[in-house]
Amino acid sequence: MTWLAPERPREPDLLPEPQRRGYVLELVIVFSMTLGLSGMRSLVRLLDSLLKPVPLDQQQVAINVPQARFDLLDLIAQLLSVVQLAAWGALGVYFLWRAGVRIGLDRARKGRDALAGLGLAAVIGIPGLVFYFAAWRLGLNLAVQPSTLDESWWRSIVLVLYAAGNAWAEEVLVVGYLITRLRQLGMRENGSLLLAAVLRGSYHLYQGFGGFVGNLIMGLVFGRYWQRTNRLWPLVVAHTALDVVAFVGYTLLRGKVTWLP
Repeated sequence: MTWLAPERPREPDLLPEPQRRGYVLELVIVFSMTLGLSGMRSLVRLLDSLLKPVPLDQQQVAINVPQARFDLLDLIAQLLSVVQLAAWGALGVYFLWRAGVRIGLDRARKGRDALAGLGLAAVIGIPGLVFYFAAWRLGLNLAVQPSTLDESWWRSIVLVLYAAGNAWAEEVLVVGYLITRLRQLGMRENGSLLLAAVLRGSYHLYQGFGGFVGNLIMGLVFGRYWQRTNRLWPLVVAHTALDVVAFVGYTLLRGKVTWLP
């Protein structure tokens, strides 16, 4: 059962009170313009879906959608969204780098990190897919369309970039950055793990209750892995692989199989 019991925080030590207040303010600012804000918007979207006279399982929600009418402008808009995701993750890395905190983004274990990431993707992805369809059939989730982008030469490329951007932003901010700051503020490992997992679930609420619970479980697994290993690249690799399969796989299978929304 050692996996369930977190190790003591490796670094950094608890901070003096003035610095702790500064980090609380920093957390509020960072998440009020990134994933915390996304969580609030997602909650609003879920409430709007619940207030409709149509059951959740008869409603649809798309993740990657066209952003402009003309193909070239749509491509530019999509790439700008990817840049935003990259910047969100870079913001968390920058704040921790200034304080000399390492969260496992070095390249010392590239092969092992990649293999661990693919293993995590399999552990999360297969049960997660089953859980999504069960939640949808039970009326607890909307029908999620991973992509409704028009067919274009750049569609698969952009979807892969989106997958990498999502993975980078979420794993850096919600795992490496947030849990580190909560450690510095004196929160216990289990408490910080749960809070980070709830945050991850919150910005998936637009998908329904299944989206929240599924991503909360993913957050618990990913967060504990990082707490035990202090390696973030496996989480980025795993998350990227999951999203690539979901985004690109959906575009290839949509309309060809009857069980996809």
